[in-house]
Amino acid sequence: MDHDPHAHFPHFRNFSYFFFFSELPASDHVAGTVVETLAILAVFLVSVAANVGAAALVTWERKQLANKTVLTINLFVADLLFVSMIPLIVAVRWSVSWRLGHRACRAMLYVICMSGCVTITTLACISAERVQAILRLQTAPTLNPRGVGATLTFIWVFSMLTCMPISLFFTVVEVQIPHQESLHICTLKWPDQTEEIVWNVAVTALCFLLPGLIIVVSYSKILQITKSCRRRVRPRAPQPPGGRGGDSPEYHVSRQDIKLFRTLLVLVLSFLIMWSPVFIITFFILARRFLPHQFVSPTLFFWVVTFTLANSALNPILYSVCQFRSGWRRLCWDRTPRRPE
Repeated sequence: MDHDPHAHFPHFRNFSYFFFFSELPASDHVAGTVVETLAILAVFLVSVAANVGAAALVTWERKQLANKTVLTINLFVADLLFVSMIPLIVAVRWSVSWRLGHRACRAMLYVICMSGCVTITTLACISAERVQAILRLQTAPTLNPRGVGATLTFIWVFSMLTCMPISLFFTVVEVQIPHQESLHICTLKWPDQTEEIVWNVAVTALCFLLPGLIIVVSYSKILQITKSCRRRVRPRAPQPPGGRGGDSPEYHVSRQDIKLFRTLLVLVLSFLIMWSPVFIITFFILARRFLPHQFVSPTLFFWVVTFTLANSALNPILYSVCQFRSGWRRLCWDRTPRRPE
């Protein structure tokens, strides 16, 4: 008996290109595609509803428009852009050959990668903005249009440029299937393998490890300031007239800031957990050129990406639960106008 786990997929092992979302038809093609379609469409619907609802909730709850509010809405926009590629993925899973053209081929994985980079970079910018506000002794919500505009521009331009190679090197390739007609697939065609390895390492460091480090440093700084504030409220010896009892400024960390940083920590952990499989499988796809026995099927790639897409549905839900415990109930059922305060 043949126990080779790759025996059922001999047609994939002879190709130098990875098929990504394209799949050769099998005996259970229709049944499997129906399950895949239902799962990913559920992610799409929940994500759209949750992100739109969370954006409305943030806008409705906040009395004053602040930098962190605009950045939070940007987080929801990135999630919506992320899941906007789901209809294309569904179309590819149902079709045998790529029929969406070169532009859709270049756009699909590019938008997915860029949206993920925008998400984690936005989380890092929110944490850094809160630390700066605390260090500058800003206790009230403020909005600096020029500053927030520059931050949003940096987030999107940085993400677009970092992920640009995906848009440049994804293309439609014709492959010859033994004993079958030729097949068109949308795949990544790098001119040089070294460049591909360098880009994979660089995008992992710039788009995910570096923002994660910024969030960890910011969170640690907030905890340090919080402990310092708690020590100051304890009874102390009388200070000399006109003295301040030291040169350190009197920082103020509000409960809202502490709650926001706890929320950021939850979002970052969920992001790392749900995005890690994509990076792992990407490196496996890269390694298949050097390890011919290493096999990654398009079906496995689809379910890993679907799991990652679910993060766009989870983000607004986690944010709303952590920040507004009763806001969803009021938004959905309580239509009584709020009294101005």
